[in-house]
Amino acid sequence: MSLFSTLDTGYTGLDVSQLQMGTTGHNIANANTQGYSRQRVITQAQTPLHTVPGDVGRGVKVKAIKRIHDEFVFGRLRNSANSLEYNQFSKSTLEEIARYFPDTSGVGLQNDMKNYFNSWNSFASNPTSSSKKTVLAQATETFTNHIQDTRSKLRASQNSLNDQLKVSIDEVNNIGKKIADLNAQISNVESIKYNNANDLRDQRDKLELSLSKLLGVSVFKGNMQSDISVNPQLNDGGKEYYLNIAGESFVDGSTFHPLMIDNDGNKSKYYSIYQESSDGSRVNMSTKIQGGKIGAILDLRGRNIDSKTAFPTDGKLQNYINSLDSLSNGLIQKTNSVYASSAVSSMSSSMLNLANSAALINSGYDFKQGSFNLVMYDNSGKKLAEKSIVINDTTTMDDIVTQINAITDDNQDNSTLDDIHDYFKASYLNGQLSIQKINTKPSNYKISIEDNGTNFAGVTGINSFLDGTNAENIRLKEAFQNDPTSINAYRSPADGNNDVANAMIQVQYQKIGFTYPDNTQVNDTLNGFYGNLTAGIAVDAQNSTRNVSTSQAIFNAVNNEQQSISGVSIDQELTNLLKYQTAYSANAKIISTIDKMLNTLLSIKQ
Repeated sequence: MSLFSTLDTGYTGLDVSQLQMGTTGHNIANANTQGYSRQRVITQAQTPLHTVPGDVGRGVKVKAIKRIHDEFVFGRLRNSANSLEYNQFSKSTLEEIARYFPDTSGVGLQNDMKNYFNSWNSFASNPTSSSKKTVLAQATETFTNHIQDTRSKLRASQNSLNDQLKVSIDEVNNIGKKIADLNAQISNVESIKYNNANDLRDQRDKLELSLSKLLGVSVFKGNMQSDISVNPQLNDGGKEYYLNIAGESFVDGSTFHPLMIDNDGNKSKYYSIYQESSDGSRVNMSTKIQGGKIGAILDLRGRNIDSKTAFPTDGKLQNYINSLDSLSNGLIQKTNSVYASSAVSSMSSSMLNLANSAALINSGYDFKQGSFNLVMYDNSGKKLAEKSIVINDTTTMDDIVTQINAITDDNQDNSTLDDIHDYFKASYLNGQLSIQKINTKPSNYKISIEDNGTNFAGVTGINSFLDGTNAENIRLKEAFQNDPTSINAYRSPADGNNDVANAMIQVQYQKIGFTYPDNTQVNDTLNGFYGNLTAGIAVDAQNSTRNVSTSQAIFNAVNNEQQSISGVSIDQELTNLLKYQTAYSANAKIISTIDKMLNTLLSIKQ
């Protein structure tokens, strides 16, 4: 071995030490860079000269520069980040929703409901008082307006979630495109043997982590590469790359398959998510995506859009809206069923989407089989006649009209000249049922409807106190808004009669059938049903808070583990820097020593 070979050996040491110090400096510079994995220079001895009496070393060479990364731990970090983001987003949304239902002392729908029934109670004590009627009208408007306002806030929150869904899906596609582009760069760099695109892989991992916060993903990176001689926790992915969302390919190497989102033809403008297959068919992704911010949005907003209503059939917020609608519908129908027994000169129903010949029971409206009575009074409150109208499984609105107009002996006096059909006539035109006086027979007679379980007056809104069908449009009847003094407390039009007002007070204690959009029905009191709604919202908010605490603890533990493996320790890097600096100085000493030896050798020759 010559002096020149020894000189080259020192040079290799200098070169490697310089690279080691450069890599250490790179680690220190990126100590606070999110997603950065510390790197190490992997060295090995140069191929020696095989001589007698043994191999003669030729210095050192760099085998590779590798990042210290454990893909298994990183996979757990992705999953925990996904769960944490889901719970945090759910928590913030549900806490906002809970504020719509304060129900503290003197505030909230429960208090408005209490004031509403207290006003009926006060009215019953003085049924002719105009001021009591005005107070009742005001309490009713306050109550119904608050119901409408609460529903409007719920819908606004749901609409906001829908808008956020579009923004989030755009972000998912943006990240997916960047990952595909990085895969192409990584493949190009690593096409040369032993080249490792460490920083590019870190960038890709950072994007994966961001993507997992938006929705659940599964990632496959080919054959895992482990090297215990470098680090016991080095487990990095191979050169293949597949990223799936809900079992569907999203990124395949450098190929990107975007998620599609649209609301075409949907009057509510609520988005559906899908992916196009190679044959042009659509795969519904709205029902398949789980976890992350988008999974939380879908679970809160709803995943399945109803083709008729254009709004979701599921989702926490939609369930709250459905419950508020069911509460309002039950209140409207029960109130109107009671108020219909107050005798009036004529009555008309709400506008119904119901054909003349359609069976009531199968119409989609909440009619029940049974009967209701038409009762006729004179001006002093004396009952003059009563007619029973039957509803069975085939009864139509035409049948109702026929029964009302039928010539019958309604007062059992063996005469058909002073019965209900002699003074009142029913008609059903353009979706509205009317019972009007026959003008050829002037009288002060009045008519009412007393229900026996058919819910006829409640459904049709004939002779109603409240208008509307749900929480969106519940309101005091317009005639009573304009003239509260026209509100009646009586059943029969007799002085001092307060039967309707007393019956209305009892509504708050009676069990009512509350019907949901899927036609399931719950029997409960108004307070009980509303209490279950608010309790459910409170429980959902509390559960989300607990879930955040749990998922935060899991994420922190996994993140700490990830940092202990891949994170940069300044103390350790400074120690390495001193070691590599010393090695550099030692190799420089070798070169300077060889230089002196060469000079000595040359001087001898001279």
